[in-house]
Amino acid sequence: MNLTDAKGTRNFLPNEKIIRNYITDTIRSVFELYGFMPIETPILQRYETLASKYSGGEEILKETFKLKDQGNRQLGLRYDFTVPLANFIALNPEMKLPFKCYQMGPVFRDGPIEKGRLREFWQCDVDTIGCEGMGAEAQLLNLAFTVFEKLKIPIIIKVNNRKILDAIIEAANVTENKDSVMLTLDKYYKIGINGVKKELQEKKLSNNQIKKIIEIIEIKGNNKEKLAKLKKILINKEGIKELEELLPRVYKKIEICLPLVRGLSYYTGTIFEIGLKNSDTGFSIGGGGRYDKMISKLLDSKRSYPAVGLSFGLERIFELLKDKKMESITKVYIISVGIEKKECIEMARKLRKELRKNNINTDTDLINRSLSRNLDYADKLNIPYVVFIGNKELKAKKVTLRNMKTGKEKLVTIKNIKKYII
Repeated sequence: MNLTDAKGTRNFLPNEKIIRNYITDTIRSVFELYGFMPIETPILQRYETLASKYSGGEEILKETFKLKDQGNRQLGLRYDFTVPLANFIALNPEMKLPFKCYQMGPVFRDGPIEKGRLREFWQCDVDTIGCEGMGAEAQLLNLAFTVFEKLKIPIIIKVNNRKILDAIIEAANVTENKDSVMLTLDKYYKIGINGVKKELQEKKLSNNQIKKIIEIIEIKGNNKEKLAKLKKILINKEGIKELEELLPRVYKKIEICLPLVRGLSYYTGTIFEIGLKNSDTGFSIGGGGRYDKMISKLLDSKRSYPAVGLSFGLERIFELLKDKKMESITKVYIISVGIEKKECIEMARKLRKELRKNNINTDTDLINRSLSRNLDYADKLNIPYVVFIGNKELKAKKVTLRNMKTGKEKLVTIKNIKKYII
């Protein structure tokens, strides 16, 4: 049998998983720093929910993994966290609003495979339910800046508003296939302006309609200048007002990007995308937006459930940090030097107990390797400290602690060893 992974999935070695844990731990700490609470939703979803016209839309359904259970019920693997979250809220209508939550875990899309994009991949999502106005958006964008400051990744955040995009299409007198036009505009950075023009022609838009749309989405200038020009062109100015309210609430500079669409059809207002600063790769490492109608529509309820969310793509962040040298999860590695005395075994036991009592991750040599092979093992795993126990240590009733980065050694008591471990 030819053993291989399913296409679009991969295994991660311990050093890679340590980096991935570092990323998710950093993101989780910032989520909680901003007051968001953890929840968990099922990977397996009812296909009817995933395919609802109020959910992700036609394009995403093409990439949805479908299956049936033994009761012949149609199911699907979640393609993001937003639809399962809407279902979660629908099933828990007593939830106090505003409700601020986060989720982390695998999602699945049967789409093309490329660098930083697999078919099974992790997302780290944060959402606020039950909050109108730009305060919730501003908090999420400030949170995003904090995450990437901690990860030491320079970013730029681009924003737009679906109400502005609707108004642009309206200004071009497009009355049919509006969602289809949006999907074409969403490809602006992939197929370029000529590709967009060609696709709009294939969708039977007139040359004047295409010219008008392109003319507006390619407006130049700083944020203030772009909004001023839009005010002169667009009849519906609600999206413009929302961006004007948002900009001063974000503590770092964000950029209004009029071609930005974000293809999922459930977005209703502000949309945003996170990219690498000073990069022309179009490499998105996060994004999100406002989806005010999804939950109430799924509930078939007249109650309003305004919502806004932000998602970080773990795979793409990992691609940026995969070469980062991380310490092993093991902090201290214990080596018995050339002896198997009962006293040595007892000292090692007491040492392990003391270290673990103080939440210091500890491992020990289990197969009686030579000193040089043990040191090589600890060095390759990037373990920061090694402890030697031998005749010298038994006589002194102390252990020798070596800092593997500096090579410095110190004879210390078991009780005091924690003071010397950073």
